[in-house]
Amino acid sequence: MTEPHATGMRALVEDDFDVMAAVGGPRGIVEATIPTILFLVLYTLTHGLNLAVGVSVVSSLAFIVIRALQRIPVTPAFGGLFAIALSAFVTWRSGEASNFFVWGLLTNAGYGAALLISILVRWPALGLLIGFLRGDATGWRHDPDQQVTRRRYLLITWMWLGLFLARLAVQGPLYLAHGTEALGIARLFMGVPLFALIGWFTWLLVKGLPEVPVAAAGEETEGGVTEAPGAEAR
Repeated sequence: MTEPHATGMRALVEDDFDVMAAVGGPRGIVEATIPTILFLVLYTLTHGLNLAVGVSVVSSLAFIVIRALQRIPVTPAFGGLFAIALSAFVTWRSGEASNFFVWGLLTNAGYGAALLISILVRWPALGLLIGFLRGDATGWRHDPDQQVTRRRYLLITWMWLGLFLARLAVQGPLYLAHGTEALGIARLFMGVPLFALIGWFTWLLVKGLPEVPVAAAGEETEGGVTEAPGAEAR
């Protein structure tokens, strides 16, 4: 499942919004969705739990093999394999198809809790990440001239929190009702498409921000926090 991380979030501080870059490119979309689609289609058509789980895991392994053969980094695919393998194990042990999606629910709950805590302690997580990418990781928190930046970073963090809460609100009841097919469809539509939409709104808010003060950017660089505005973090 596609989630916010600095590699994709870097697209949000560019001059033009590249939706494909934000969601990991065509390869990222395929690797994030194909295992779920295969599981959903095979289980719906055959109700063969072992077959659906097995093909899903094999597809994730295939992505790693393809990356290795093409001599490109395989690390990004390992995260997907871990999630699929864990989901497959839980599903196989429980014999309940809806458990294939339980890891996604847990990760959404985890992200949501982390963002909520960051808001409550007044260190909005998305503000820290975007600030880092813009060359001012924390200076905006206390600079009296950056009130607009503070407000927008807080709003952006609330938007991403809303994304995770919306997923839980829709998918949680479907999971409890063992609605495997509906849960799978909801996960697909609330995955990459919704992520891209929130990413676009985030880019609009970031694009309208005042420039990072030169002094703040210089302090961050001198302190070793980042190398330059727009540097990548994960």
